[in-house]
Amino acid sequence: MPELANFTQFWVYLSASPLLGLTMTLCAYLLAQRLFVLAKGSPLANPVAIAIALVVLVLWLSGMSYQRYFAGAQFVHFLLGPATVALAVPLVRQLPRLRRAFLPLALALGAGCITAIVSAVAIALLLGATPELAASLGPKSATSPIAMAVSERLGGIPAFTAALVVCTGVFGAVLGPWIFDLLRIASPAARGFALGLASHGIGTARAFQASPDMGAFAGLAMGLNGALTALVAPVLVPALMRWLG
Repeated sequence: MPELANFTQFWVYLSASPLLGLTMTLCAYLLAQRLFVLAKGSPLANPVAIAIALVVLVLWLSGMSYQRYFAGAQFVHFLLGPATVALAVPLVRQLPRLRRAFLPLALALGAGCITAIVSAVAIALLLGATPELAASLGPKSATSPIAMAVSERLGGIPAFTAALVVCTGVFGAVLGPWIFDLLRIASPAARGFALGLASHGIGTARAFQASPDMGAFAGLAMGLNGALTALVAPVLVPALMRWLG
């Protein structure tokens, strides 16, 4: 068919450009965001999860390698740094509330960070996982760059940890609002802090969709949990392995 032949030629030409990965990523997210709006903000229609699924589907159907895709999509990856720094803007606006809530936030941070590490590593070891896999699970609730660095230091698999980080973020962003409603947690500060702590960047993005206040507390939790995980995990994970290994 002439149309199919023309499309094939167009695809071959387009796939040679590094902009294909960037265009594919942006189009996938715009479509996912549109589906999220049509679903009236349902957590099940999480834009990040849908966009990931769409990109994976296109890569699988086209046979394009991840390395070739990332050659163009790396610009989005580069923007993660400035986007994370930009979270400081809503935090500054919430400084008076953050000062008043310092003690409960500090206690929640410590409890959440330790629970995330201990539960993941302990369950993995008790189910027979290798130390390498258990070490990869430890930092899964921290943001990707920190989680991968901690995983490598612990002898884990950084690439596997990165996949776990994404799964954790999507899981928390999808189920988090329902869990909050079930537990009757209405405070935007509590909901946002919990989402950012457990589900890092993806949870923070979900919190900003709800309200700026909720997003500010999520961004705070994401940053603090990343720093605390980098300090605690290298001590806590080996101790758990000696105890349960």
